[in-house]
Amino acid sequence: MSGAVAQLSPDAGFWRSKRVFLTGHTGFKGGWLALWLKQLGAVVHGLSLEPPTTPNLFTLARVGDGLSHQIGDIRDFGIVQSAIAKFKPDIVFHLAAQPILRLSYDEPVETYATNVMGTVHVMEAARRTETAKVTLVITTDKCYENQEQNKAFRESDAMGGYDPYSSSKGCAELAVSAYGRSYFNKGDAVVASARAGNVIGGGDWARDRLMTDIVAAVSRQQKPVIRNPAAIRPWQHVLEPLSGYLRAVEYLWQKKPPQPESWNFGPDRDSEVSVAEVANQVCRLWGFEAGLQLTPDARQLHEAHFLRLDSGKARKELGWQPRLSLAKALQMTVEWYRAELDGADMQAQTLAQIEAYQKL
Repeated sequence: MSGAVAQLSPDAGFWRSKRVFLTGHTGFKGGWLALWLKQLGAVVHGLSLEPPTTPNLFTLARVGDGLSHQIGDIRDFGIVQSAIAKFKPDIVFHLAAQPILRLSYDEPVETYATNVMGTVHVMEAARRTETAKVTLVITTDKCYENQEQNKAFRESDAMGGYDPYSSSKGCAELAVSAYGRSYFNKGDAVVASARAGNVIGGGDWARDRLMTDIVAAVSRQQKPVIRNPAAIRPWQHVLEPLSGYLRAVEYLWQKKPPQPESWNFGPDRDSEVSVAEVANQVCRLWGFEAGLQLTPDARQLHEAHFLRLDSGKARKELGWQPRLSLAKALQMTVEWYRAELDGADMQAQTLAQIEAYQKL
């Protein structure tokens, strides 16, 4: 599919009536994806733990409306297998994870159990059903072995990870590769993985997340506390990688590649900026001029300084490309949180941002 024409919006005709099994639908990215899938006409079944924070996107945007909703732990293979076998999905999206890097230092066993064995459980349950034709596992840009060389990672680069979170995601990628070559990608059923950068957008209240900390502070007229202001990250609005995931599934359904595929979904180079720059832009958008409180990380936990993704493969094979500048992504994020503070209908607000994004 070399030289593919950009296909920026999902094909509603493809998704209409598709049975989609989604893990992690009570989380941030999973909640946005669930709403988008329902808007496209898919029949969605969600399996996840209870929403991880209060407040949360799942409750505020009424994500559970119009989908079958199941609370369960992906570390329990029996629950995963029973749920997938009963629902009989056409497509499986696996987003459930322990996603917090700093928490992985405190809970390494739980992190590996969720991110590695949870992924294995989903793939094993998917391969045991005759209906699931595409399984897409979502990992992270942190799955790569990062030597701090300030280079953009490509899909062929080595997996690795200094900390338990990054390492667990690298392990999950290796599991996807092994399952793809051993069980999938030999007939009608295929498995693949997708990797994205630092995702922002409305509805994320997870601990140790930059936007969470900034919005919480400025809404109380307090200086946001920034631990690693010089760290460079590939910032992108949540709808950017989600559009890539949807496009990847459409491609996999049609092409059925003989080997397990993986794609990076990262922003343009001008969106790869420091934590401090993002924090300052958000404060300006909010009208908060008091500045930042720069506080060194008291625990001095290792985090990568440079993280960049090369998304050339997704552009070439899938016709995908980012649509939002960093300024626009931050504007949309601030607008979402302001609407929430003003008591708006957050399902309508979220769907409106999805619709506007598709029209770009």
